[in-house]
Amino acid sequence: MKFAQFLIKNAAMANVPKQIERFCKYSPSPLSMKQFLDFGSSNACEKTSFVFLRQELPVRLANIMKEIDFLPDKLLSTPSLQLLTSWYAQSFMEILQFQEKDPEDRKVLSDFSEVLINIRNRHNNVVPTMAQGVIEYKEAFGVDPVTNQNVQYFLDRFYMSRISTRMLMNQHTLIFHGSTNPAHPKHIGSIDPNCDVVEVVKDAYESSKMLCDQYYLTSPEVEIKQVNAKAPGQALRMVYVPSHLYHMLFELFKNAMRAAVEMHESSSVVPPVKVRVSLGNEDLTIQMSDRGGGVPLRKIDRLFSYMYSTAPSPVMDNSRNAPLAGFGYGLPISRLYAKYFQGDLQLYSMEGYGTSAVIYLKALSSDSVERLPVFNKSAWRHYQMSSEADDWCIPSSEPKKLGNAAALCDLIILNGKH
Repeated sequence: MKFAQFLIKNAAMANVPKQIERFCKYSPSPLSMKQFLDFGSSNACEKTSFVFLRQELPVRLANIMKEIDFLPDKLLSTPSLQLLTSWYAQSFMEILQFQEKDPEDRKVLSDFSEVLINIRNRHNNVVPTMAQGVIEYKEAFGVDPVTNQNVQYFLDRFYMSRISTRMLMNQHTLIFHGSTNPAHPKHIGSIDPNCDVVEVVKDAYESSKMLCDQYYLTSPEVEIKQVNAKAPGQALRMVYVPSHLYHMLFELFKNAMRAAVEMHESSSVVPPVKVRVSLGNEDLTIQMSDRGGGVPLRKIDRLFSYMYSTAPSPVMDNSRNAPLAGFGYGLPISRLYAKYFQGDLQLYSMEGYGTSAVIYLKALSSDSVERLPVFNKSAWRHYQMSSEADDWCIPSSEPKKLGNAAALCDLIILNGKH
């Protein structure tokens, strides 16, 4: 059952498809880190933010909701996807209620912030709910939708859209209706204008070390080296969202530690995880290297596929203990956090030795511009494409056995007829 059909069946949501069609015709308006910072620090006007968000949030939601319809029907029919689509429809309509309201009315502004907080809370479990929907689909129909390139394409865009809408909602609610955080009084919403990168590295390491010690009763040490090409000898600082950077580093540390401990379980000492941080004129680069045995080249791309994990699937319980690994969403979503502000996350592995993960971030806040999915003709064409035959030779697992020279000639002639 398609998303639009599901909504039409619900009388309260009957107007949603029409409004989605209306707002998806607009393209999202990406903001730079500098714009976020300038607005929050020197020109913070709640009315201006309200007028922008009541238009921009429905546009971003409508663009990605339009793409939900391109998921396989049987995946959309799972209980988890039905629940998730109902959240999006409800949140979309709640924001639309403010389209004609007066920005001069203080109660309207207060109500709007309250709605944003409720929406943010409602969407807290979007990632595990989508993952659960994929599991339900696999169990019910015996098909793994994640092997479908359209599903991979959608999930990247879906989760990137979620990162962006939460960023907007967090900035508005923290700046205008959040209490000042005494630990970080100089933060502009969720942005730290002077983010100390090495400190975030250390925080992520300590959290990962605690998990690793809990699971394996040991953990590797960390070696951190930094190079500031712009200001030698000074700490590496940049305008960034510390929680985003922490998320990426925490995921990479977990992977590196697990691999290193398991690779050297019979050794008395686990080799350290080495981190190199460098700030140049354009990029801030973080390289994390482990001695965890690496992975073969053919598996590198698979590590960024949703639901693929080299760790055993964890058994979830109601405790607050986070699993060390096993869900398969950590790396692909970490890469989305890096890409969100025009950076990237890459893996380089030497099978039998270890792996290096490299995070690239923009050094200048003016270059850190949101990367946002937009539903347009290019996106539509992508979903319409069927998988085509590979136009490169694929090596056979078994070499062809040729009895004589005549057979070889026949094979050459046959292969020449394209």
